[in-house]
Amino acid sequence: MKLNKQLLAHMRKATRTLLNKGPVDTAAIVQEAMKHANAFQRPAASPGAPPLRDLNPPPSNGTARQASSAGTMPDMLANLQRSMEAVRAQFGGLGGTEAQASWPGSFISGSHANAAGARDYKLYVPSTLGEGPAALVVMLHGCTQDPDDFAHGTGMNALAEELRCLVVYPAQSQSANPSRCWNWFNEADQQHGRGEPSIIAGITRDVMARYPVDARQVFVAGLSAGGAMATIMGTLYPDLYAAVGVHSGLPFAAANDLPSALAAMKGEFRRSQAPGRPLPVIVFHGDRDTTVHPANGDALVAHARAARKTAEPGQVPDGHAYTRTTHHHADGTLHAEHWLIHGAGHAWSGGNARGSYTDGRGPDASREMMRFFRTRR
Repeated sequence: MKLNKQLLAHMRKATRTLLNKGPVDTAAIVQEAMKHANAFQRPAASPGAPPLRDLNPPPSNGTARQASSAGTMPDMLANLQRSMEAVRAQFGGLGGTEAQASWPGSFISGSHANAAGARDYKLYVPSTLGEGPAALVVMLHGCTQDPDDFAHGTGMNALAEELRCLVVYPAQSQSANPSRCWNWFNEADQQHGRGEPSIIAGITRDVMARYPVDARQVFVAGLSAGGAMATIMGTLYPDLYAAVGVHSGLPFAAANDLPSALAAMKGEFRRSQAPGRPLPVIVFHGDRDTTVHPANGDALVAHARAARKTAEPGQVPDGHAYTRTTHHHADGTLHAEHWLIHGAGHAWSGGNARGSYTDGRGPDASREMMRFFRTRR
């Protein structure tokens, strides 16, 4: 990969600003660098190989990363931003909205292994946990992300303090997927007791065994590839998870290889019959998502539709308009929600700019997911 002089000049300028002027907005610097993404000279893809860049979320706001072939641009920009933030912490600390989140609880690293492989994870234990049974939320990040990034962007650790619950963030490894995407499009990773689902389920059970978790309040949620994997987890392990939250994701077994994955992301997905009973689900999707077509959001709730359907328009002050469609059983209990966010792209709605792929103009997907999950008691 070659860098031209213009891009190098931007990197030098960013470094001078960082060291000479103290705290700066790294997201703005990364955004400026992305404007010159054409400075990278990329090698041609292998003949017949689907472009892996289409499995990565594209930029949707100032904190998003530019998509590129084989994930090289997202990874490079992510590393740039993280490196700059580390240096900033040494030279005057972080300022403004970029300030390091102060979580009173513990953010613990762990690992789980079984016959399918091993994955690391981060577990947030809130200071409010106490001794009684608590809920557990499993959060599956999107492509090019990691647990720390996802925790910052979604704000779930702050909600864990408020609502007294545990949050675990399994981490996809680059050895399993170069762009750290969960392999939702592999048939081997769409089966109970096999592949990545078995590892994620194992992480869930490990946390349940070590902490006072209410087995009736274990939930799974994710973004993009993580949202697709959350759908798989809820479908394959309905006795483990009580409900699913999917942001910009895809329905169960929407693809079985890379070519069909790219088609599914365009809205041309396999309409396979999900096994078992439909699990309660809350779905968020931007109607201007050009990475995962909004038709996937419709398909996610199609399997869960119940007796009564109600559509309610809404508007976030100084933010996005949205349509919230609820599906209730005949007895009035809520079974599914679909939030279609007007004007939003491929990013976590209501997220914090400290994380990648976030859209702070709302609505607050994290809080609404937790509200939906709490109805499952």
